[in-house]
Amino acid sequence: MGEEEASVSGLTIKITGKGKDGLVMGKDLHSPSLKSSMESSPYNSPSLVSPPSSAFVSALQSPYISPRATIPKPQEDSNSNPPLVSSHIGGSQSDDIPSSSYTPPSDQYEYSDDPADPKLKFVTCVPVPDPGPRISFSFPVPRISFAKAPVSPASNAKLRSCDVFVGFHGQNPNLGRFCKWFKSELELQGIACFVADRAKYSDTQSHEIADRIICSVTYGVVVVTSCSFLNHHSLEEIRFFTQKKNLIPLFFDTGPAEIMGLLNCNSLDKECKEAIEGVVKCNEFKLEANQGNWRSCVAKTAAILRAKLGRNSVAEKDFVGEGFEELPYPRNRFFVGREKEIVEIESALFGVAEQDHCCSMPVIKGEASGQSEGLADEESDNVSTRGRYINLEFGKSKEPTPEAWVEPVMGRNSMKRSKFRKSKSGNYKSLGSGVICINGVPGMGKTELALEFAYRYAQRYKMVLWVGGEARYFRQNILNLSLNLGLDVSAEDEKERGRIRSFEEQEFEAFKRVKREVFRDMPYLLIIDNLETEREWWEGKDLHDLIPRNTGGTHVIITTRLPKVMNFDIMQLPPLPLSDAMILIRGRRKKDYPADELESLRKFDEKLGRLSFGLWIIGSLLSELPISPSALFEAVNQVSTSFEDGSTSPAGEQFFKRNPFLMKILCFCFAVLHQVNGRSNGVLASRMLLVGAWFAPSPISANLLATAAKYMPVGGNRFKRWTKCLTLTFSCCGGCGLATQSEEDCANLLVKLGLARRANGQNGCWIQFHPITQAFSKRKECLSAAKATVLGIRKIGNPLLNSDHLWATAFLVFGFKSEPPVVQLKAIDMVMYIKKTALPLAIRAFTTFSRCNSALELLKVCTNVLEEVEKSFVSQIQDWCQGPLCWRNKLQGKQRVDEYVWQDVTLLKATLLETRAKLLLRGGHFDSGEELCRTCINIRTVMLGHNHAQTLAAQETLANLVRMRSKI
Repeated sequence: MGEEEASVSGLTIKITGKGKDGLVMGKDLHSPSLKSSMESSPYNSPSLVSPPSSAFVSALQSPYISPRATIPKPQEDSNSNPPLVSSHIGGSQSDDIPSSSYTPPSDQYEYSDDPADPKLKFVTCVPVPDPGPRISFSFPVPRISFAKAPVSPASNAKLRSCDVFVGFHGQNPNLGRFCKWFKSELELQGIACFVADRAKYSDTQSHEIADRIICSVTYGVVVVTSCSFLNHHSLEEIRFFTQKKNLIPLFFDTGPAEIMGLLNCNSLDKECKEAIEGVVKCNEFKLEANQGNWRSCVAKTAAILRAKLGRNSVAEKDFVGEGFEELPYPRNRFFVGREKEIVEIESALFGVAEQDHCCSMPVIKGEASGQSEGLADEESDNVSTRGRYINLEFGKSKEPTPEAWVEPVMGRNSMKRSKFRKSKSGNYKSLGSGVICINGVPGMGKTELALEFAYRYAQRYKMVLWVGGEARYFRQNILNLSLNLGLDVSAEDEKERGRIRSFEEQEFEAFKRVKREVFRDMPYLLIIDNLETEREWWEGKDLHDLIPRNTGGTHVIITTRLPKVMNFDIMQLPPLPLSDAMILIRGRRKKDYPADELESLRKFDEKLGRLSFGLWIIGSLLSELPISPSALFEAVNQVSTSFEDGSTSPAGEQFFKRNPFLMKILCFCFAVLHQVNGRSNGVLASRMLLVGAWFAPSPISANLLATAAKYMPVGGNRFKRWTKCLTLTFSCCGGCGLATQSEEDCANLLVKLGLARRANGQNGCWIQFHPITQAFSKRKECLSAAKATVLGIRKIGNPLLNSDHLWATAFLVFGFKSEPPVVQLKAIDMVMYIKKTALPLAIRAFTTFSRCNSALELLKVCTNVLEEVEKSFVSQIQDWCQGPLCWRNKLQGKQRVDEYVWQDVTLLKATLLETRAKLLLRGGHFDSGEELCRTCINIRTVMLGHNHAQTLAAQETLANLVRMRSKI
């Protein structure tokens, strides 16, 4: 290897070549930034490192992906000079500028992570002949002079299509993850950018593309790491953008002080010192990204670039502040233990942060290696040869392996350095796995662990998306993400390609939009809490329909009781260690107890099987009640077997049979609620707990709970026999902060006793009950609580805020699939419920979330129920007419059918028929819609007349149906 210098038109050019023959300099050489590498391979092209996002296609995409692009062949002159790229010898450069017409696959996140998968191989990729020695420019001559060569208007437009260049270097997977997030965020804000680690490029044309983009962008962002100043390309980028005065340095896991400390090293050369001084000089915005502020740093940098580029008109999405409002619950300040599990989840999702080899190497002057540095094996040896570090494993083979050309940053399994690492628990897990399942028995603390992880690592994600995994509500909860992501998943009534899309297509498209947004380069943390089944309850679809094998930048955490979920990694959650359990059971006030009382706490721990939920309730009782652990243990033991009479719901019966002591504790809590509330606000808190069992497993407002509780009839106290013995024990409870005065106080009391938890994000007081609490509260004799729930929702239920709870009451009133109805309503109550609850719920589900079949099924069930009410009215009239005359006068006052209610039932039925016809029109079901609409017209004609506004509206709907059927 030899180096020569030639001077052309005042420019100093370094020539690195093989042997004595250098590059013959022609008079038309205008490109001082042409570069070559030891080996020429198109596989590490810029387009692979900087793939297009859903919002923009990055300018100057590599031609090696697009089948329409061609690879320029090297040309030789008559004097057999070493080959030069023809586009750099003057004239138009449009031929070698890569096409930006690359179209991503329709569902690119469905690609497998397996390198052997043929979908990952680009068959259009072919090796490029060795282009000869690489020519690099020598500072201080700025490379902007490179643009002085004549270019065509088309190529000028392409060069100017990138606003920002983002350069980085390093092997840390989190660095590549951060840069991809930054790129996606800029493009979301309308800023076209190009992200590249040029040290990974191994072909000349890739370097040419990157050089042209660097010269054309408005601003250059260099992600500065501790290894940036040990890499020739990073130094080049920093010095070039510094000279152009458009450098914006962004420090990643380092800071200006640490970088300035490098100036004290005697081994630094002049170029490195200039780069360090340039970074420090341009650090006016003080952008520093560390493990705890990724989200804030990305948002701040994007805002700076948007302001500098004059893109203030671009709508900016609100960034979540330190409150993490996207999380449904506040952070548990009393979270105990689980450090080992949190580290294991972090290792599974992010991998082990590895130090780049270059950090331990001396500063080397000279060209960078043509091999992709990001593919070096962690355990492999490296040899320094004349300024180059060559990996022995890759140096043995001239042909690139599949791992060498699959994108090194994007693919999770593409970086082939110790793919598996032993976790703390002794299990081998793949680094960078996108999905992890937390498995454990009910009450073990799965949700608490996921919540704590989300709060600790929220800054590493664009947003935390929390989804309830209960079977009945899972599909709606997924579609609810569209509200957080700003997506439009509403049903469309316009025609597509001359036809109306079916309901199945509309539902699939809505689901696909959410899926496409969640699983791409933008990093989200998706938490599916309490997944009940692998298959969706409504349509039986597989969980893989939601979670692809390649989750992009998104991580998924699933908490479940299922022993296995598909083929995802399972982390079995063990009980807390004894030391952590004793901290949890002592309560929020952390009281100190003598040795005999500590023994009572150990008895609780033994009886509960170290169940975190039970330990938390005991700790809450000890914190809020004036009672010692020994007295509490004795009081709980007094709960007789009469409270264990199988009065729980079938779903919780098996669980409570395995945990009888936990059931006693919950009975004790019920008795406490009755005793405490008896003097101030009746038994409102206990009734709120009973009605809360029939709501959906999602946050509920205290106002809604109290409204529903007031519909419960006042009955005897089942705990009367036992609560008498509590009178003396809790005589001073009123002075302990448990006496309630309002609805919010009652809700807070439920939280203090550990039966519920507070919820975020809504105005007023919102709480959510633990699933074990809900299962226990569904007592057989308390079906009146279910009816009170329905009546409370009917009165103040808001479809915008209480969608899940409205569906819960629909299941209670109508039953679905094989489940019978639980609540029986009177005719007038049924009319009011359908009119105020079921009908708005169905319309919103159809129009806003494209739940076409579910909405139509709900409306059909409502219609059938009203028809049954009509039949009962007709039956009563017939019985009355056919009975003896002496009985007619006696029964006339009691059993006479209310004609006004009958009229309301019939007109509401007509409204349902018309609504169903309108919705069927959107799905192309014209015949069924026409039949329903004609029935509606007949009813309204009889009840209201031919010229009534509602009759005319139904006739217009019928005309639309006939017209559309004739057209399509």
